[in-house]
Amino acid sequence: METMVPVGGGEVWAEDSGGDGLPMVLVHPGVGDSTIWDPVLAALDGRHRVVRYDARGYGRSPAPTVPYTPADDLAAVLDHFGLDRAVLVASSMGGAASISLALDSPERLAGLALFVPQVAGYDGLDESELYREVQRLAEAGDMEGIVRYGLSLWGLAGGGTPEADPVAAAQFRTVLPAWFGNVGYQQAGAPAFDRLGEIATPTVLALGELDRPGIVRLNEEMAARIPGCRLVRLAGSDHYPMLREPEAVAGLVEELYAAVR
Repeated sequence: METMVPVGGGEVWAEDSGGDGLPMVLVHPGVGDSTIWDPVLAALDGRHRVVRYDARGYGRSPAPTVPYTPADDLAAVLDHFGLDRAVLVASSMGGAASISLALDSPERLAGLALFVPQVAGYDGLDESELYREVQRLAEAGDMEGIVRYGLSLWGLAGGGTPEADPVAAAQFRTVLPAWFGNVGYQQAGAPAFDRLGEIATPTVLALGELDRPGIVRLNEEMAARIPGCRLVRLAGSDHYPMLREPEAVAGLVEELYAAVR
């Protein structure tokens, strides 16, 4: 079932597969929309109730018109579907939102599966050069240049170019309106990195060994701070593990799900 879910001052597109049992909620990264989970869903083979949604400005969700935090929107999606408790499966930007929810409302999480996650409040990753290059390309009107640049940073497992990696390139193209349309509206929320030790939810964190070195280092530090966190290294993945190793991603999700339900 597809529907539009009200969130503070806006709405997001969401899909609920229906079914019984402990639900999973898929929270996508900033380098793709909710369709990035399609290969993982195919591997899960319809065995669970799954809810997924497009963050504001991504996919089928309209652009924001008021300030918001992704964690608040995630909570609104859970509320809309009546999910008092769920397994969150989240990547990158979605990981940051899920961690914030885990800290603010731990009772709502049965398990936390993080793939190349980010987190609010981490100051060890210098993104200034990235922002400058994206701004330069945008001012020149070179959107395809941004796609090429992005894949050279985040898509190395697929060859690092649109020609070598058309699936990741297509995902990247879809997010550009959100990247620019969310400026000034999307808020990071309260710092969470120094609070990772408070997470009591069973957690698995998978990093991509071909990801940017700064992200790999961040993920290692995050896993070390989360009590009992299982750290997994995906040798064939960059920042797109759902595309690179969907069976491995689905397997980790299934293992966590079996341990917590």
